[in-house]
Amino acid sequence: MFKRFTVQGLITVMSISGYCALASNSRAADAPSPYRISKSISLGAPERWDYLTFEPVSNRIFVAHGDRIDVIDASSEKLVGQVPVDGANGAAIVPAIGKGYAGSRAGKSVLVFDLNTFKVTKTLPAAEDTDGIVYDPASKRVFLMQGDPHSMTVIDTTTDSVVTTVHLSGQPEFAAVDGAGKLFVNIEDKREIQRVDTKTGKIDATWPIPDCDSPHGLAIDGKSHRLFTSCVNAKLFVVNATTGAVVTSLPIGKRSDAAAYDSHTKRVFSSNGDGTLSVIQQESADQYKSLAEVPTQLGARTMTLDAKTGRIYLVTGDYAEVDPNAKDPRKRYAVKPGSTRMLLLDAAP
Repeated sequence: MFKRFTVQGLITVMSISGYCALASNSRAADAPSPYRISKSISLGAPERWDYLTFEPVSNRIFVAHGDRIDVIDASSEKLVGQVPVDGANGAAIVPAIGKGYAGSRAGKSVLVFDLNTFKVTKTLPAAEDTDGIVYDPASKRVFLMQGDPHSMTVIDTTTDSVVTTVHLSGQPEFAAVDGAGKLFVNIEDKREIQRVDTKTGKIDATWPIPDCDSPHGLAIDGKSHRLFTSCVNAKLFVVNATTGAVVTSLPIGKRSDAAAYDSHTKRVFSSNGDGTLSVIQQESADQYKSLAEVPTQLGARTMTLDAKTGRIYLVTGDYAEVDPNAKDPRKRYAVKPGSTRMLLLDAAP
């Protein structure tokens, strides 16, 4: 979901490290942290951000950053380009055809852009309230989530045309594909996961996850056919991607917005707005254990993973307390102008 923050009045930036120490629960103190923040890369204004996408062929990170997509080279750790996208939510990258796709919330559209020049080459119509976007290699289609309309716009990447709209049972958040023709999407307001056949655009399964309050992050282990859905009520559920059965649930930090799975280390991650990264070890398809709550920084809710190196990328900014009496963090804290940055997390030595 789109992140937007403003600063009101004269404020003092709070101590993020102190906040994170309080935010991390007792599990973080039981053992040395398996990950640490190794670097911070400034992205500057505006104070709005959303999903990140790591693309392994070009070794680049695509960051939805308010009115654009920032492109960072992972080797040099430098900004190498920007794609103008008003109300950017995220990007689906298809290196085989040299194109990327980004949803524009302000424009109610999907922008097709060149991966070499970063120029927009085509604009396609979409619905309002655009959100997550994913590419499915089996069908060669891009799927754009649209929250309020309860739908997905589907784009054929061979013709760069809208081929259909998939109508869902409720408000979609993020989605994941298995590479074999199935897409899975979190239905935020219904506590469900829906499965879509990517070639026909038909929903072929709806699975309830009743104890998951507002499912947000979604990742998949294609080999064991397990889904990992993170919930804002500090739980992560493991779901069988074939039957829809809930395998188990584990505690995570509060206000999760993204999940990831590392097939090399067999670890599951949840990035949380309370300033933690939840790390879960997969011992088998149906056995999991919580490893740590790694302190990150307040507001670092979205992430992407470099599967080659295991490095994790997060985005946040410098937060300030504007209303100490507010219970809603979105009203209690705001972001210092120009402080948006990307955090790099590496395995601890």
